[in-house]
Amino acid sequence: MEKQKRLISRFSFVVIGLFLLGFGIGYKIIHIQLVEGDSYKLLAEKTTIQNFEIQPIRGNIYAHDGSLLATSVPRYTIHFDAATVTTSRFESYVDALADSLASLLGNTPNHYYKLLVDAHKRQHRYKRIAKDLSYGQMTRLRTFPLFRLGGVRGGLVVERKTVRERPLGKIAERTIGYEQEQSNGSYLRVGLEGAFGDELRGIPGLQLRQKIANGEWKPLSNSYLQEPQDGYDVQTTLDVNIQDITHHALLGALENFEADHGTAIVMETETGAIRAVANLGRTKEGKYYEKLNYAIGESHEPGSTFKLMALVAALEDQVVDTTTVFDTQNGELTFYGKYKVRDSRKGGYGKIPISEIFERSSNTGMVQAIYNEYNSKPEQFVNRLMNMGISEPLGLPIVGEAKPVIPHPDKKGWSGISLPWMAYGYGVLMTPMQTLTFYNAIANDGVMVRPRFIEGTQNTRSQIKKKSEVKIINPSICSKETIGKVKSMLKGVVEKPWGTAHNIYDSNFAISGKTGTCQLDYNTDEVQYVASFVGYFPSDQPKYSCIVVIHRPDKEKGYFGNQVAAPVFQTIAHKLYSSIPRETKLSRDRYLEIIGSKNETNRSVVEADVKLTKTQKKS
Repeated sequence: MEKQKRLISRFSFVVIGLFLLGFGIGYKIIHIQLVEGDSYKLLAEKTTIQNFEIQPIRGNIYAHDGSLLATSVPRYTIHFDAATVTTSRFESYVDALADSLASLLGNTPNHYYKLLVDAHKRQHRYKRIAKDLSYGQMTRLRTFPLFRLGGVRGGLVVERKTVRERPLGKIAERTIGYEQEQSNGSYLRVGLEGAFGDELRGIPGLQLRQKIANGEWKPLSNSYLQEPQDGYDVQTTLDVNIQDITHHALLGALENFEADHGTAIVMETETGAIRAVANLGRTKEGKYYEKLNYAIGESHEPGSTFKLMALVAALEDQVVDTTTVFDTQNGELTFYGKYKVRDSRKGGYGKIPISEIFERSSNTGMVQAIYNEYNSKPEQFVNRLMNMGISEPLGLPIVGEAKPVIPHPDKKGWSGISLPWMAYGYGVLMTPMQTLTFYNAIANDGVMVRPRFIEGTQNTRSQIKKKSEVKIINPSICSKETIGKVKSMLKGVVEKPWGTAHNIYDSNFAISGKTGTCQLDYNTDEVQYVASFVGYFPSDQPKYSCIVVIHRPDKEKGYFGNQVAAPVFQTIAHKLYSSIPRETKLSRDRYLEIIGSKNETNRSVVEADVKLTKTQKKS
């Protein structure tokens, strides 16, 4: 009896326990359905359905004349969702679909038949059929049997991506540049692509995708929750024709002299518009490509091209005049018993005026002109250089501009040889673009304009969003008197029989400029050179300024600026000169003077000038 009671008690305990367990489970089910159901449903959806960003089409980059420099081309990947297609429908269309795919994609019908059958047999949700299709190919594929039924009935899944293409290939590649998103969300910015990334990038769209097998995400439809907004187009100042001329002229010299690398830039004088930038570096195989942006990012000692800056300072301070004579000291000067300054011509040039010193590029003459007059007041010389605007970066939109280095007596590093070394371009650092900007200011009657790469931006409907304006860095780097004097000397460098660039003289049109030959590694036994030429043309009415800088040419083939760099300048100038309109042009001051006058005679002069110009344009 007692045993029976214990069994009944245990049984009752088990029954009660099961009842409580069942009640708890039932309560939990009801609670989940009525109270927590929405949150669990949302959690499930988050793990299986998500919004994905759809990248917009990046804006195009155009040349000055409208030619494409960089464009985004849509490419499409096609997948097949076999699980959404009924067996009867699949069997009705599979043969015709395989034939159509073969005609478009180039493989055999049997290949695509096996691929489709295998996908249907395994009920594959995301079987790739083709990739990197053009828009035309994708459009045609959507008309194929079965696929024309769409995403649900036909199993068609279309994914779009964009790839960046550059119609000019390697030409101006570094200037056009690129933009890459980093893992932390920041961007690696190079060239114009990086500088104007915000405008080019556009606004991403949104598309719902469902997680399927193997961690893949399939679009729920071929439409978007939010359409991507394409980026703005950017029109550059680059001229395709000038770029091609500049690129190949530089390439020819680099190959001929087996140089390490080089750069060439063409700038429009009045506006600062950059019409061409070529940057070519040598590979181990001896080929050349757009390796780095040497024009903007590489600063170096300019050598004799800096003599223009030094001479302008001396003329402005009136410590010398064009007729001031200096003895070139048999072509050699010595400072502190061991530091030597030498001329390229052994024995020097005797006693000659500063104008000829500049035209002959005498190091000893120029050093004396600066050192003798500024030795007791070097800060006056350096301050004058800084006031001209050459000690600060140009503020270019392209990332990576090197800061110029101009030593100052008040700063660390100044020594007794700093002043004489600066006089002929050593101890200072400037990029080719910075040097060109100063020479362009001389050509532009003293107005220093910032180099300009962009004409403006526009949306896909070709509506201008923003136009780039000419920005003046310094409205007057020096007096008009000084401008006139140095212009005459820059012209003499080419025209005078003794000028260092007389080898590129052409009687048909006048070139003005300055050669530069700077030593590298001059504290070693393996001295190398940088050859350069910078100037403008035509001399009397400058349309373009240009600089050519070539690093480490083969010394046995040549290394002087007039041998290596000046002929490149000449080639560019010759080819561009034919495109410059031959017009009679009044000076800006004279034009304003005439227009402002009420004198009838002066008015007739203006009218006559306009008629002459129109006649010459027609001819």
